[in-house]
Amino acid sequence: MKLSQASSFLPISLFLLLLLQLPTLQGQAINSAQQSQPCGEDSFPLDCEDIYDQGSETDGVYLIFPAGPSVPVPVYCDMTTDDGKWTVFQKRFNGSISFFRGWNDYKFGFGKADGEYWLGLQNIHLLTLKQKYELRVELDDFDNNTAFAKYADFSLSPNAISAEEDGYTLHVSGFTDGGAGDSLSYHSGQKFSTFDRDQDLYVQNCAGLSSGAWWFKSCHFSNLNGFYLGGPHLSYANGINWYQWKGFYYSLKRSEMKIRRV
Repeated sequence: MKLSQASSFLPISLFLLLLLQLPTLQGQAINSAQQSQPCGEDSFPLDCEDIYDQGSETDGVYLIFPAGPSVPVPVYCDMTTDDGKWTVFQKRFNGSISFFRGWNDYKFGFGKADGEYWLGLQNIHLLTLKQKYELRVELDDFDNNTAFAKYADFSLSPNAISAEEDGYTLHVSGFTDGGAGDSLSYHSGQKFSTFDRDQDLYVQNCAGLSSGAWWFKSCHFSNLNGFYLGGPHLSYANGINWYQWKGFYYSLKRSEMKIRRV
């Protein structure tokens, strides 16, 4: 369903909100299964589990409202993998947009949910502040091999008065191996860093050195927001790297990070 068709399917109050959000939503197709319903709390789903529970079981782009009814956020919902209900917050598969970006882009999000995108640290924080989530990280290489890693507990700065001042600190635990190995637990307890906001523990700027943005430590074992380098590369640790699966000299074809309530 295109935004221009939204008035046929959505409550009037929600359609008016969409009009206010045109710069963010323009050009993104919202799944037609997110149809009209009585205005109220159920009209403003928090995440993809709410949408699934309302009867939408098809993969695609939907609207969620982690910051409340006045701020619709397009998100890709994976409704089929591993029983579905996954809210996707990072998606890369073709290198069509740059992920080497500054703090504000990573705070508020960028890209389009029907393509490559990042949901935004603030949105991710708000989700994990309101519910408990597990994390699934899916990876593909250029030889059609796939792997994943799951973490039973995932949150960003859950106890901070100001999540941004706390650096959107990563908390992750309860690893289950799906062939990818564990390249994220090393980063648990770390603040998020970009090239213009260095919050890692290294003497240099890990985001700049690794051409990405991540919960860098000194520096990383995973760098899924690094350069899209298309497989093997000579440069050190600056591609879409997941060390325990492909090392520091192989940039993955696809990465997808998604969360689901537990």
